[in-house]
Amino acid sequence: MKKLPIGIQSFDKIRSDDFYYVDKTRYVHELTQKGQYYFLSRPRRFGKSLFLDTLKQAFAGKKEYFSGLYLEHHWDWDVCYPVISLSFGTGVVVNRSELDNSIFSMLREQTNLHGLTLEETAIPFKFRELIIKLHDQHQKKVVILIDEYDKPILDNIENQDIAREIHEGLKNFYSVIKDCDQYLKFVFLTGISKFSKVSLFSVLNNLEDITLDPDYATICGYTHDELSVTLADRLCGVDIQKLRRWYDGYNFMGDHVYNPFDILLFLKHHQFQNYWFETGTPTFLIKLLLKRQYPIPKIERIVATDQLLGSFDVQQIEVETLLFQTGYLTIGSVRKVFDSSVYTLVYPNYEVKRSLTDFILGYLTHNSQAREENKLSLLDILMTPDMDRLRDLFHSFFASIPHDWYRKNQIAKYEGYYASVFYCYFTALGLDVTAEDTTNHGRIDLTVKLEQRIFILEFKVVDLNTGKNSALKQIKEKAYHEKYRADADELYLIGVEFNRKDRNIVRFEYEKMER
Repeated sequence: MKKLPIGIQSFDKIRSDDFYYVDKTRYVHELTQKGQYYFLSRPRRFGKSLFLDTLKQAFAGKKEYFSGLYLEHHWDWDVCYPVISLSFGTGVVVNRSELDNSIFSMLREQTNLHGLTLEETAIPFKFRELIIKLHDQHQKKVVILIDEYDKPILDNIENQDIAREIHEGLKNFYSVIKDCDQYLKFVFLTGISKFSKVSLFSVLNNLEDITLDPDYATICGYTHDELSVTLADRLCGVDIQKLRRWYDGYNFMGDHVYNPFDILLFLKHHQFQNYWFETGTPTFLIKLLLKRQYPIPKIERIVATDQLLGSFDVQQIEVETLLFQTGYLTIGSVRKVFDSSVYTLVYPNYEVKRSLTDFILGYLTHNSQAREENKLSLLDILMTPDMDRLRDLFHSFFASIPHDWYRKNQIAKYEGYYASVFYCYFTALGLDVTAEDTTNHGRIDLTVKLEQRIFILEFKVVDLNTGKNSALKQIKEKAYHEKYRADADELYLIGVEFNRKDRNIVRFEYEKMER
């Protein structure tokens, strides 16, 4: 068997050693035939850096690395181009001064690599001088490849003042690219976020954004067919359906793709774990969700427009944009409304849904040990099932939260908090959970499936113990359960009412429906 290229971003290393490689080189040919300036956004650990290095080796004329690949017979190997390859992925920049030092360091490295001497001292002029001198030295137009162009901003997203300073510094640097058009052969930038046209991209408005271009939907990541062919000898004995449920599902307007990092680590360890999720901590995202009092179940199905998905503004960060661009949501479907595209965003797969909700649960609750104990108890209760114990479990949980915690946190003051806790507990267990479940008569707040049992939950927040039984009554009056009557051996209708003042459940009514 070949070796698994876990964490390797160097194309020449993969091709010169005995590593698996999923051939993406046809995209190198297509990009150079169709255009000159490109931008690609993909979530972290998706193979962006490896693709950039593939471009670098092609333009440098390293034919030996492309033996047996598509590009071997679809490239002019007699012509080489000078390449400026920059990456902002190293380290964490914490202020404008560090950003400038980082850029100076990268430019100095490129200068030494090409045996040049630069006289300019200011960053934009030094960058421009590097481009022109490379062009003159080789008598060929220059290729610019920039990886993680937005990382310095994203590293400081919680501090808007610093983020703005860094944003301006990058804007100053990138402005050189457009003005050097006559010296450039090809430009490709990658990142996680696309900043709005009125900000950073105002100086990069000559870039073609291929993020959601169907022609390049699988430029990064592995399709199932690619996985089945290239790594076939590693899939022996693997539960393919479970593999797809856990890791497949990212959609960039084409065939679904797996995150390569997930797949490679799974094939090494043969254990279903949260490999990709654990490579980053979405702390800022969670804080933003709670600050905006965003109902967590709503994440399961979000409707967004082109404008919302395609731009990121430091001054006004939209939850939906952040969820999509960072990879916690992907495109479920798209429809045309007049001249606009309207997207439905969904979790890409089981790993992300379970992991993200479990992480959010840590912020919605206050005691990690009790949270884990409750999750185990909850699974046992649902397997039994015992609705009285379910009521007691959540009642005890809400009662155990100290008053001081409520005083310091605003999240329990919005109505979605209580339903969000239920949703996160169920989803973090890995259960089949559907929020805002559509029926012919309305939407079910929460549907939970466990083998042949289905639990339908409706939540209400009341100011007083009114005695109206409104939550359970709504389920029955709207006949929500009819949607599942033929599918479940056991069907439970559960109405849960919370009192805002008491911060707890004041009524928990349930009814078992016979088939």
